[in-house]
Amino acid sequence: MQVYINGPVHDDVVAAASKRYQVHLGFGPDAVPLDEVLPTVDAILMRGDVMDRERIGRAPRLRIIARHGVGVNNVDVQAAADAGIWVTNTPGQNSTAVAEHAVALLLSLARKIGEASAAVAAGRWGSAKADLVGVELRGKSLGLVGFGNIAQKVVPIARGFGMQVAAYDPFVPASVMAEHEVRALPLEELLRESDVVSLHLPLTPETDGLIGADQLDAMKASAFLVNTARGGLVDEQALLERIVDGRLAGAALDVLAAEQLDMEEPLRSSPPGLTAHDRLVITPHVGGQTVDSLRNVGMAALDCIEEALTGVRPTFAVNEAVSNPSRGPHASEPPGPA
Repeated sequence: MQVYINGPVHDDVVAAASKRYQVHLGFGPDAVPLDEVLPTVDAILMRGDVMDRERIGRAPRLRIIARHGVGVNNVDVQAAADAGIWVTNTPGQNSTAVAEHAVALLLSLARKIGEASAAVAAGRWGSAKADLVGVELRGKSLGLVGFGNIAQKVVPIARGFGMQVAAYDPFVPASVMAEHEVRALPLEELLRESDVVSLHLPLTPETDGLIGADQLDAMKASAFLVNTARGGLVDEQALLERIVDGRLAGAALDVLAAEQLDMEEPLRSSPPGLTAHDRLVITPHVGGQTVDSLRNVGMAALDCIEEALTGVRPTFAVNEAVSNPSRGPHASEPPGPA
């Protein structure tokens, strides 16, 4: 059977897959384009790129699209189900990495790490210090928008800095927040009270544009916004305007709305000037990228592929694949790598 891995994954994942399947890589010096293998591939372990209905229609043997991560916005899940193809993700496998990155971004804002590093690179040392006065996290209030695995792992880290934590999540019972000793607040109240707002929500039709102009205006002028979830949650033009004119102290983004249009180079479709402001820190969607999490995520996705290709419902299925007898093991193929 043939497995396509379209983006960089941990070496252990490639090695494990190669022991069982014929593996095509969409990265590295011998990269094979996805469209070239669509007619023959049985499984795709997917990082970036898009699997829409048209592409799915050109993959007659495909039985599973295993996402390397949680979000499935780049996959037409219904089209896959209609074609009898499982779609899976890997919930919880990189939550520690993303939680730590969210706090790292917050520290970068609070202590002006990016500005300080740029000043030293420009040959400024003593003359830069007057512009590099930061704020302490101790005693500050952190508002978590969304209270899933990642947000819950942010809580003890924030508490270690002496922060007070509140959360908004209409799908999580207040009792769960109480177990973590976190106050449950309505979104509007959380935005007004928090010194830091950190986003931890999936991108859905209901959450698209959740943090717009009105919500940003509700925040303190001294507050920071951190987004390690999905770019479409935030109106980035409105965010930039409020940072430029001082209505918001700063923001840190690991995700951009334009990733929905161009996952490889979203800056080309982002608001002009987004990367030019000192108080706006942007990283290229690397929150989940640690050696540890990449191995965990990749192996979990590979486990889902193994389940699907042996006729078992994948553990982390996000759809119900309609039965399609034309998608099954091919007797003429060798059981292992070709």
